[in-house]
Amino acid sequence: MKVVRSTCNYCSIACNFDFHVNENGFIERVKPAEDYPINKGFCCVKGLNLDKQNTIYENPVLPLLRNEQGNLEHISWDEAFNIFAERVKSIQDEHGKESFAFLSTGQLLSEEMALAGHIGRTFLGGNGDGNTRLCMATAVVAYKQSFGFDAPPYTLEDLEHSDVMIFIGCNPIVAHPILWSRIAKNKNKDKKVIVIDPRKSESATKADMWIDVNPKSDIRLLYTLSNILIQKGWIDEEFIKNSTEDFEGFKNHVKQYDVNDVEEYTGISKGKVLELAEIIHKGEKVSFWWTMGVNQGFQAVRTAQAIINLALMTGNIGKPGTGPNSITGQCNAMGSRLFSNTTGLYGGGEYSDEKRRKAVAEILEIDESLLPKKPTIPYNEIVDGINKGEIKALWVLATNPLVSWINDLEFKEAAKKLEFLAVQDIYSDTETARYAHLILPSTSGLKKQGLIINTERRLSKVQPVLEKKKDELSDYDIMLGIGKALGMGKMLDKWKTPKDAFEILKKCSKGMPCDITGVDYDALNGSKGVQWPCKEGTKIEGEQRRLFEDGKFYTPNKKAKFIYEDIMKPPYEVDEEYPYILNTGRATVGQWHTQTRTREIPDVEAIIVKEGYINLNTDLAEELDIKENDLVKVTSPNGISNSFLVKLSRAVKKNHIYAPMHYIEANSILPSIFDTYSKEPNYKYAPVKIEKIKGDDYEEN
Repeated sequence: MKVVRSTCNYCSIACNFDFHVNENGFIERVKPAEDYPINKGFCCVKGLNLDKQNTIYENPVLPLLRNEQGNLEHISWDEAFNIFAERVKSIQDEHGKESFAFLSTGQLLSEEMALAGHIGRTFLGGNGDGNTRLCMATAVVAYKQSFGFDAPPYTLEDLEHSDVMIFIGCNPIVAHPILWSRIAKNKNKDKKVIVIDPRKSESATKADMWIDVNPKSDIRLLYTLSNILIQKGWIDEEFIKNSTEDFEGFKNHVKQYDVNDVEEYTGISKGKVLELAEIIHKGEKVSFWWTMGVNQGFQAVRTAQAIINLALMTGNIGKPGTGPNSITGQCNAMGSRLFSNTTGLYGGGEYSDEKRRKAVAEILEIDESLLPKKPTIPYNEIVDGINKGEIKALWVLATNPLVSWINDLEFKEAAKKLEFLAVQDIYSDTETARYAHLILPSTSGLKKQGLIINTERRLSKVQPVLEKKKDELSDYDIMLGIGKALGMGKMLDKWKTPKDAFEILKKCSKGMPCDITGVDYDALNGSKGVQWPCKEGTKIEGEQRRLFEDGKFYTPNKKAKFIYEDIMKPPYEVDEEYPYILNTGRATVGQWHTQTRTREIPDVEAIIVKEGYINLNTDLAEELDIKENDLVKVTSPNGISNSFLVKLSRAVKKNHIYAPMHYIEANSILPSIFDTYSKEPNYKYAPVKIEKIKGDDYEEN
């Protein structure tokens, strides 16, 4: 019996596990690592069932090519690589470099993301975006603009030190249970947990205070709180003076948000907002935590920066138990943000920065002119480009956009229009793969090696738990095969193994805020992980490290910026035709985003609802004569109608509807609206109407 330590590749917490593997190559036990500083012997149901990957829904070993009759046929890997190369090059020869694009995901390892960027951006000259755009782009832009770099400042241990923890638009009990477990380790008997959310989520029911804010009015609540704190002098003037800029501008901006008006706009009483302001003032270690409820909005970046501004003005940053802390979504979104070569150069930095361009080109041993000249066009523009006929070839890596993309019928139309769609995944039967011309089956994370960077910037190693079967290839193997077939030649000499790729990324990080030159790839095996920055020669003391302890940031003047803006009106507002507000989010701890992976977990499948459904308030249901498990039609201003089962709930307010995101019906009724700066989709707000379906007189779009 051998024991292999590896990292879970579901969510951004990146728990470690000890896999007990017998001599026949069978995993007999999956045990959460007791000595790993993240999960400390605890885990969720998804991680505990990592051994189920590709057991019920086995992936084919060899690639599949769709023939002229529309059927899939097995072909060899060499054939697949050559077909990919020939089709993409032919399309680019006819329509130009940017007629090719790729869509990636936070599920890939850092080395795989980097290689995909090297092939798709540097060599092919196309555009490529990832699922980071769907979940974390808002936090990236907010941090970069405010701090000068995409730098979540915290460590999960801060949850054990805070005396006030404010969760805004997040439900960690369901989405990040390991994170929530850290609160239980907080020994401060007077600690307060506050949840700001329109829905009485599982986390809200366990909180000391639930702020049931009206949907997308959180930015007004935050600006009003700031105004109160400033007026009462409950701010850290010394920190503001020494470590920030444009506070006076921010102070003048928030004067217009009077506490006497707050209830009209947010639904929260003046007294409750004043109470919250006093709690923040009296807290010695206040931490602010946010995730998709903030990130996935139409004014998301400025909302995230309103949270950042609260932390800055009260000096709650750079100290134990503090921080404006974005909770990352997917397992390696942090790796994607720094090392995918899509929105910035490897290791961070802008494509326009000549010094960075020269440094990265020298490390890659390529001519600087080959590096992208600009950031990729974002996900929504790639989808639009396909539908406009400008993008003809698409490579989809480890993601399922036909379910996960906003207004997902747009992606369905795009998939139909493509001249060449290649889907690379551990499952060949995803909704997106049904439209693929070529399917490239990859192995699961149980057979991979590489690096994951978690939500608190911790580098953790994924080790192969099982050996690959004959003809099985990892994502990295497949990318190398594609690169060779494309004729990259010497451009792949430094990319032969994941370890080689890591050494490239390590060198590219030198001198950047995310410097990892002090990290030894092999020493990560079985380690407790390492948080960046970790410069060469750094003595790693302790298991937890936070940023900005010296009050200095990554901007040219080393000061954080107060950034603010007038509040936008919703692109679509509630009216007589569309009187209810739709919100989407996670349903259960056990359900994976589009359910591809977690359908193999019997304990999950036994309890989940098998069809798309909505939570409907019991009072509204009574008014509309709707009962539990009735079928209803939900329609939004984008003209799409879908049918949903009804599950009655008092967790949602009377005129609100909550739809779990795991079902294809949910995202297709959301209009294509995006944040101005991050281009992240607005999954959290759409006016809708509801009609009870009687009999079989409704055909779903």
